[in-house]
Formats: sequence, structure tokens, C-alpha cells
Amino acid sequence: MAVKVLVVDDSSFFRRRVSEIINQDPQLTVIDTAQNGREAVDKAITLRPDVITMDIEMPVLDGISAVREIMAKCPTPILMFSSLTHEGARSTLDALDAGALDFLPKKFEDIARDKDEAVRLLQQRVKEIARKRFLMSARPQPVASAPVAKAASGAASLRERPLLAERPALAERPQPAASFKRSGKSYQLVAIGTSTGGPVALQNVLTKLPLDFPHPILLIQHMPATFTAAFAARLNGLCQIGVKEAQDGDVLKPGHAYLAPGGKQMLLEGRGAGARLRIIDGNDKVNYKPCVDITFASAAKTYGDKVLAIVLTGMGADGRDGARLLKEQGATIWAQDEASCVVYGMPQAVAKAGIASESLPLDRVAQRILVELGR
Repeated sequence: MAVKVLVVDDSSFFRRRVSEIINQDPQLTVIDTAQNGREAVDKAITLRPDVITMDIEMPVLDGISAVREIMAKCPTPILMFSSLTHEGARSTLDALDAGALDFLPKKFEDIARDKDEAVRLLQQRVKEIARKRFLMSARPQPVASAPVAKAASGAASLRERPLLAERPALAERPQPAASFKRSGKSYQLVAIGTSTGGPVALQNVLTKLPLDFPHPILLIQHMPATFTAAFAARLNGLCQIGVKEAQDGDVLKPGHAYLAPGGKQMLLEGRGAGARLRIIDGNDKVNYKPCVDITFASAAKTYGDKVLAIVLTGMGADGRDGARLLKEQGATIWAQDEASCVVYGMPQAVAKAGIASESLPLDRVAQRILVELGR
């Protein structure tokens, strides 16, 4: 049976264009369109689509408010379309916090290098998030949002409230009581790679880490260049540890996380207290910028077996080759489990290759890290 899609946008041209692309795939079908957020909510309730594509800026009711209302009344996988601007980044992060599962640039030339690839990627994203439609259940919305963990200096406008509590629950198998045991290995670096579903997954993990976290953390999230500064500032405002967009020459410090900038590659040089980050343009032929494989490979050369690397939710297989190099050096590799992933692509690639020693539900990743590090 074809995946049923509701297309929401205030532009008749964009609604028609997206509908044409989706309907080109025999596994997808557009059942209706909506021109504002209020129509989207009403049609989501009456038509029960499998997936909704949603614009952000619309009359009557904006896309973010529509996402929040849909998640409260009839949780549905939602793919946002976003402008690649600083303001667009903040709005998109708000939409993801409100419950949207993924986003794509609204300009198709920004999605991929050529038109056919952009069409294929849009169709693929819709089909991937559709897999989660049976696992979504409504959750009551809180009266007030949770308090911000700490202030992010100079980023007041970016410290939007943490809305993880408002997201629809992804049904998960009951987990046994905590039984994690420390391996006894020593570490100097934690590295986390992720893609689709990553912004919320990273927020889930990093907000649970203490101020005195003993090691630096590298974050590799597939994300446009205009988004990473806003995302780092948001995380910095929510976490006890410090979070920043990585810059060339940054000296790695314990208790700090460094987010690879979009459109660049993040490498390491030196070791231990003298380790620094190198941020470079990299090869244009590489599919991802930033690329998990590239940063993991650099960590393998620089830190060897002193790395704890984790692959979280994401489409594709980025991270598998880099994780293999890390494992060859004796590093520890974990993967997020299928049930808690938005897209079980990257973690599956690592797990199926026999590289990951553990598969973990998202809500226990932080706890497992702390046990392994003896915290």
C-alpha cells in the first residue's frame, strides 16, 4: 500500500511541485494539500495521512504551531521544508523540538547537486520517516516548558525552551533495570556521529551529562552550514557542559562539546592536552560535509584506543568505515538501537558490520556513557 502524504504550503506553486515529485514514486501518493497550518491540523485529524510535508512560515497558523498541535492530537511523521538562513535554522530547530522528524531545504538546488538526486532524496526521506508512523503516540503537552540548564552568553535569542517533553513518544520495548558495567578501559575522547533525527537525539544525550564531564566530545551532525551555529548555541543553553560550533585551532577541553560546522570537515591534530581541531573545506566529492567517517578516522589516528565513539540515528552508512578504523585501533564503538531511531541507517550499518559492541536505546545512552567513564 502506498504511503499517504499531506502536502502543506501557502504557495500553490510549491504545493504542486512537491506533489508532482511525491506522486512520481509508486510507493507514495499525495492524498490532499493544505495552504496553512490550521488546514493542516484539520486535515491531519480527518484524513490521517502517513506523512506530512510542512512549510514553516504560513498564514492563519504557522508550521511550528501546527506541528505542535498535530503531535498533541494525532501524532504523524512530519518533514519540514526550511530556508537555509540563520532565522530559518532557528525555526527549523523549533519545529524539530515540537515533534517534526526531519527537514529539507526548500530550494531544491540546495538539497542535492542535481535535480534528479534532489527528487530521489525527497522521496527517500518521506518513505524513511513513514516507517515511524505506527510507533508514534500522543503525549500531553506541559503547561510550562522545562527550565534552561544554564545561560549561553551572547546567545539569548537562541536559547529557545527545551521542548523534548512535548514530542510524541516513539513506542519502545520495556527496558530492564540498569545493569551497565564499566569495562575498565581508559578514554581521552568521546565522538558522536548522527544524521536524520540527530538534533533531538543529541539534545537527549548531552543534556544529561554533568558539568564536570571528564573528556572533550566531538559532535558530527549532518546539517547545513547556516544551521550549526544556531544548533550549537541552543545546546549550549540547555546543557551543563559547554557546547560550541567548532573553529579551526580550537584546543579540546574536558566538559566541552565541539559541533562540526556544516559544509566543512573536522579533523584532529596533536593528542591529549595539546589536541587541536582542524576545520577544512575537504574534498567536494565526499557526500557529507561534515562527514562522520572523516572525523572518526582522524580520531583513530590521533587517539587510537582512547576513543568512545557512538553512532546515533541517521540515514545511510556514514560512520561505518570510520568506526571500523577506530575499532582496529582498539576503540569502543556503540550504536543506537532500532526501536529508538528515527532512521535506523547509520547505526544499523555499524551493527551489521559487527563493529558496535553494544546497541542502546536513546534514553539510556547518556547513562551508559557515565557508567563506562566511572561517573
